[in-house]
Amino acid sequence: MPSSTESAKTTTELNKHYEPATIEAKWYQQWENTGLFTPEAVTEKHPAPTGNPFSIVIPPPNVTGNLHMGHALDNTLQDILIRWHRMMGDTTLWMPGTDHAGIATQNIVERQLQAEGTSGSELGRDKFIERTWNWVDKCQGNITGQLRKLGVSPDWSRQRFTLDDGCSDAVREAFFQLYEKGLLYRGEYIVNWDPATQSAISDIEVEYSDEASHLWHVRFPTPEGQPELVIATTRPETLYGDVAVAVHPKDDRYTSLIGQTIPHPLTGRDIPIIADDYVDPDFGTGCLKITPAHDPNDFDIGKRHNLENLVVLDEYGCVKDLDFIPEHIRGMDRFEARTATEKLLKDKNLLAKKEEHNNRVGRAQRSGAIVEPLLSKQWFVSTKPLAEQCLQSLENSEIKFVPERWTKDYLRWMNNIQDWCVSRQLWWGHRIPAWYCADCDQITVAKTDPTECQHCQSANIKQDPDVLDTWFSSGLWPFSTMGWPNTDAADFKTFYPTSTLVTGFDIIFFWVARMTMFGHAFTEQTPFDTVYIHGLIRDEKGQKMSKSKGNTIDPVESIEKYGCDAFRWSLTSLITYGGQDIKLVPGVMEQGRLFTNKLWNAARFTLMNLHNDDGTTVDNQPIDMDRLQPMDRWILSRYNTTVATANQYMAEYKFGELATLLYEFTWNAFCDWYVEAAKAPLRDDATRANTQRVLLHVLEGTLRLMQPLMPFISEEIWQQLPHTPTHANISLAAYPQADSSLIDETLETRISLTLDVVRALRNIKQQYAVSPRQGIKVVIEATDTTEYDALNTEAKDLINLFVPLDSWQLHSHLTETPKQAAVNVVGQCRVFVPLADFLDIDQEKERLAKKLDDLAKEQDKLFTMMGNHEFMARAPQAVVDKNKARLDEVNQQAAALKEQLESLG
Repeated sequence: MPSSTESAKTTTELNKHYEPATIEAKWYQQWENTGLFTPEAVTEKHPAPTGNPFSIVIPPPNVTGNLHMGHALDNTLQDILIRWHRMMGDTTLWMPGTDHAGIATQNIVERQLQAEGTSGSELGRDKFIERTWNWVDKCQGNITGQLRKLGVSPDWSRQRFTLDDGCSDAVREAFFQLYEKGLLYRGEYIVNWDPATQSAISDIEVEYSDEASHLWHVRFPTPEGQPELVIATTRPETLYGDVAVAVHPKDDRYTSLIGQTIPHPLTGRDIPIIADDYVDPDFGTGCLKITPAHDPNDFDIGKRHNLENLVVLDEYGCVKDLDFIPEHIRGMDRFEARTATEKLLKDKNLLAKKEEHNNRVGRAQRSGAIVEPLLSKQWFVSTKPLAEQCLQSLENSEIKFVPERWTKDYLRWMNNIQDWCVSRQLWWGHRIPAWYCADCDQITVAKTDPTECQHCQSANIKQDPDVLDTWFSSGLWPFSTMGWPNTDAADFKTFYPTSTLVTGFDIIFFWVARMTMFGHAFTEQTPFDTVYIHGLIRDEKGQKMSKSKGNTIDPVESIEKYGCDAFRWSLTSLITYGGQDIKLVPGVMEQGRLFTNKLWNAARFTLMNLHNDDGTTVDNQPIDMDRLQPMDRWILSRYNTTVATANQYMAEYKFGELATLLYEFTWNAFCDWYVEAAKAPLRDDATRANTQRVLLHVLEGTLRLMQPLMPFISEEIWQQLPHTPTHANISLAAYPQADSSLIDETLETRISLTLDVVRALRNIKQQYAVSPRQGIKVVIEATDTTEYDALNTEAKDLINLFVPLDSWQLHSHLTETPKQAAVNVVGQCRVFVPLADFLDIDQEKERLAKKLDDLAKEQDKLFTMMGNHEFMARAPQAVVDKNKARLDEVNQQAAALKEQLESLG
């Protein structure tokens, strides 16, 4: 039997208006100051701690500026989960932190220096890193401040950074272990080179798109009497790096040439004609120029045939100064060299033709520069052995993706994984812990800085100048933040593996795959058991938000305008369970603001009505279940049904459905119906006390239901309720659990039909401008037995609470329908309201006929305009759309007026 609450504290009235800014600042400071976000708070203060750990690590925001709407969504969802588990009594940890974001952060600082008339190279490495740390300190404060504005509840006392001492130790340990296991190696390979950032980047940091370009067909000279070789290329500037021509071994056109050498048309160097199965004899002319240092496929062919790797472009994307390259082309930018090479081919009559061609071009995700395939000595992680462990754990159901469809993306990446280039030519980041000996040319990899070569003990060693890919340290995040490599660390033992990862689908491979690979490699465990994937936030047209498009929305500005809880509810309400992208439609934030105001006003009503005439407040007695009114039983059933569904949605990660559920129950069931229905019994001494208890019980429980999603308003109202809980904050109150004995589906269905009748009656009164206080006669025909029985129970008294009735008739069948009556259909019932008692029928007919005539004139005008081909051709589309919409509206209004006229006879 539910108790209204423990009555000890007297109620206080809420302010007339909800003022989110003041309330949010007050409560967040109190939460943080009292250590509410720590796992220890649950253990010490929750009424029923479970002892079960639940942990999440935040996807660390890059220290590159302000947070965007994607961060706001991601962190709101994590906070909902964290707050729910905290209220469930679980020992809950949300680990906060930020990412050093190597390339992105270094680019920002470089631009700052450029604006000051200097550069990183002028400062030198140490000074540049010092300058970057200054930026990071400022940016971290900004990011954490924005997260606090969002109302999120991570344990700030445990805040981490991917370059802090603990994470740095973990990076060194991981690098050392991979190297010792033979899973990390250094070698010359074709890498994706970004000339803008002067660094290698991984395959998934390259974005490909089709771009308009050309195909140049170049003649290669052959001995007299031999077939002509014409080779097509999309990159004439790399011709100088050709070391062979390849044909298919079974291509009869060229078998006589295999094994011969020919002079290169531009450099004059002798190059062999080789046979390789990679060549498609049906594509183009069936011949390929082989440039191993500037094409990954050519590199593989070159290895098979032991060909020279001839590098003709440098790290800036410029042609190198080599003797066999025409002097005027040396030093040119690659695209300038392309134009100059085309001219050279024409001058030498070597250009057979040039044709337009759509080329698949790769651009660096960060800089936007066209990526250059370049032969370079880099560090690589052997990923296939690591991926095999991840695939096995997926097969063993050790990890699951929600929604499940994202599993396919994860599988596709893992099954087609390539070795990962982890070295970056930057200064900002984890410097590679490898030292090169000038005396023996051996490599020393160590966890701590060595003083000598481990092979020959020479002190003549020098550390690799490069840093590791940012995603290397991010891949260690779930356990490096918990204390690894110290596996005896308290957090590691308690909270690792973590429970759930919340992230967007765009970094499934960037981050999720790396974490699972490293989790198996270093801890022999999957770092989390569930990966919840949400969509990306887009504008109302479905476009990606970007500063260049001018369609970004600042989450902090939205919070300041609408309030944090309104913002959080609005974002969450847009989520679909399928993980589709989210269109941020206009008005949704305003709907959230109206929702918070609705709840606030209902709480004000409740608190004001908990006072009795003698100055006392609601008594300390449980709800008297034997003296419940029908609407009391209905709201208790609806409340417990909502509680059961809310817990189910939480467990199934159905955040959007949860937001809608809480909205519909609070706005419709509680505020619109029960609060309205409670007014009459609150005025009756016989029913007042029990109604107070029900009001308070449902409001208090609803606040706890809402707390994970709307923490500030729920805390503020909850604090004003007349109770002395064992916990000082709603965050540590128990999350509601359903009492199935109070759920009555039959009652809910019966009263739902009655309330639908109330809606129909209200619509009729509004339609005919009848005063809300005016009593009306109601005649209902309910031909369906179930609906008849439902309305024959307590419907008349319930309807009278909302719509004053002069008379009430319920029939299973009408032989004659009431004359001059408005009619509405509810289910299979027809609801009639005779109008003659409060309406001059003739005058009303005249009024409606005039309105109908006015609409007919407007219809004619719009039809004429829409039928005018000249107007339709010249008018802006916005005007055409507006006229079409208005015509639809006029048609609907005219149809409604005709129905009204017919109902009046």
